Amino acid sequence: MRDLNYQLKQLCKRNRDGSYSTQANRARMLNQIANQLHEMGYRRMTTRSLKPKHVDALVKRWLSEGMAPGTIKNRMNCLRWWAAKVDRRNVIARSNEFYGIPDRQFVSNKSKAVAVDNLALSNIQDDYVRMSLELQRAFGLRREEAIKFAPGYADQGDHIRLKASWTKGGKTRVLPVLSQEQRAVLDRAHRLASGGSLIPPQKSYIQQLRTYERHTTQAGLSKLHGLRHAYAQSRYQQLTGWACPAAGGPIASSLNTAQRQQDHQARLTVSRELGHAREQISAVYLGR
Repeated sequence: MRDLNYQLKQLCKRNRDGSYSTQANRARMLNQIANQLHEMGYRRMTTRSLKPKHVDALVKRWLSEGMAPGTIKNRMNCLRWWAAKVDRRNVIARSNEFYGIPDRQFVSNKSKAVAVDNLALSNIQDDYVRMSLELQRAFGLRREEAIKFAPGYADQGDHIRLKASWTKGGKTRVLPVLSQEQRAVLDRAHRLASGGSLIPPQKSYIQQLRTYERHTTQAGLSKLHGLRHAYAQSRYQQLTGWACPAAGGPIASSLNTAQRQQDHQARLTVSRELGHAREQISAVYLGR
């Protein structure tokens, strides 16, 4: 293993910021970045060798390859994380605009919602995986959140609370319990977990993640992030009284002033419940 790849791997091991998936994605991207720097002729680098010329060369390459703006921005986040950990923040400009990286295209009125009915759930042979899927469907949880879910901690009666260690970016989150269906899901989770989490006592998170992946694949289920889209679209309709654009509802330009205010507040609520800080992200799930 080359020095830079090894040192970046060690840097990630020493600094476990964010959820497991965030850490894994960061480590993977930094390894790719180290490989690309080597391919472009930057040899014998260490983690403290990072300079503006390296950042410029990487961005130029990514743009020339036609990489999606969102992917480039994720890689820039990794570069900034690397620079911060070795006290070299000044080698990277604060704004992505400095490098000519275009804005992400968030708006799409094509629905990515996925439905998993009870028949599909019955094909899941592992009780814990099936329960995690029920939580994803009922509350729009991410996969990791639904696997690590501990009902005894999370269930607060009229709402659930998610630990920072379960969530993307390490942010705590609260979601309301609004229906009898959600309450029934939580009650079943309590009975299965028996005071623990939805990771069986004899397994680690990684082992249960592999179990989840195996059983959902065997059951023919895919694109399960779409359960979050389905939750977001249903929640939006509850809050506004009409369907979102991605689900066939009216587009923003057709709303009157009062409806636009209601639309904005609903989008803020949906974004917050999904674990996002910006209203703009809601367009990914709801359209515009």
